[in-house]
Formats: sequence, structure tokens, C-alpha cells
Amino acid sequence: MAVADDDAWLAGDKPRASEEHWIPLSDLMTGLMMIFMLISVISLAAMEHSRNAMRQVAKDYSVSRQSMYLELQREFAPDLRRWRARIDPDLSVKFEQPDVLFATGKAELKEEFRRTLADFFPRYIRIMADKRFADNVAEIRIEGHTSSLWNGAASADDAYFRNMELSQSRTRSTLEYVLLLPQVGAYKAWLTKKLTANGLSSSQPVLNADGSENVEASQRVEFRVRTNAEAKMEEIIEGQ
Repeated sequence: MAVADDDAWLAGDKPRASEEHWIPLSDLMTGLMMIFMLISVISLAAMEHSRNAMRQVAKDYSVSRQSMYLELQREFAPDLRRWRARIDPDLSVKFEQPDVLFATGKAELKEEFRRTLADFFPRYIRIMADKRFADNVAEIRIEGHTSSLWNGAASADDAYFRNMELSQSRTRSTLEYVLLLPQVGAYKAWLTKKLTANGLSSSQPVLNADGSENVEASQRVEFRVRTNAEAKMEEIIEGQ
């Protein structure tokens, strides 16, 4: 009889033990699926939140940029022809006549350009540092651009390096002059955090319609605003 009981246990109880083991495993798999679904939902919600935040940053940036552009145009429109300058929608102010900026191959500002900067820069900074715009200004770049030419250069590379040195010297001279103008003394602390000098050599030439380089137009000085929209978007992405 004991043998029969053992046989019964072997035949009947073992499958039940296996079944009892399988049920908790099934519950575990269901639970894991629910966790994965929850994680997916949370991730999608976070992505949607980030997209909405980035759209808002882009919208705010567009509105701010348009307002700054209109303000610059309103302030300087009567002077641009006299200065031989222009303002683009990307918020760059371009001084484009090399004969009034610097002597050929030199970094010292010509007197006419000094007078222009003394008129332009204090008014420009009043706009940039205005409470409507100041928080959106990450950097004010003074950019120096040259043509690709350099008389006596041994090669195109040699001309590029010489023009790089020249453009950097010219932007430093420009920065030093405008930063020391008495009219901007009240903005000095703000400017020293925002104003930079950037020599770009011939890396961004102005081209004619046929694709050839416009040598004269390529020699220019630009004041360009970089907003903090890019930094805000990076913060959003890193916070995901």
C-alpha cells in the first residue's frame, strides 16, 4: 500500500507542484510587462514635455529676435547709408566698406570708423542691455572678416593664416575702442561678460552671383548677437 501511495505521489502530485510553480512565474512576467509599459508611457510623456518646452523656447526666441531686429532698424535706419552698413534679420550689423575701416594689412581703426563706432555702439548697447532683451543675450560678437587674398603669400594656407592674425588683431582693436568709450561706462560690467572679439580670416567670404569671391565686400566688421535659446534647448535635452 505504501508503494501504491508512492506511485500516486509520483504520478499525481508532481504535475501539481509544477503547475503551482508556473503560476507565480506567469504573474512575474505580467508584472514586468506592466512595468515596461509604465516606463514607456513616462518616457513618451517626458519626450512630449521636452518637445513642447523646445517649441516654446523657439517661439520665444523668434518673438524676441523679431523685436530686437525692429528696434535696431528703428534706431539706425537713418544712419546706415551714411555709415555704409546694413542690419540683417539674423541681428548682425555689418560695416562693409573696407576703405573706411582699416588701412590695408593694418589693425588700427581709421578715424572715420572711430567716429562711426562712437555714434553707433552706445546706442546699440542701450538696446541690447534693455530689460526687454538683456536676459536673452548670451554673447555680442565682434567679428572680423577678410578676403582670401594676401600680397606676397607663399600659398593659400599662408594667406589664410596671415589673414587670421590680421582679423583677430582688428577685432581686438575694435573691442578695445568701444569698450573704453565713456558713453558705455554704465554697461561695463555687463559688457565684459558678453562682448567678445572673433577673427574669422577668410572663412566666410561674400560671393558674387557667379560664385566668385567679392574681395571688397568680404572685408568687413560685424556685430552679431547670439541669444541663449541654444543653451536653453541644451538644458531641456540634458534634463530628459
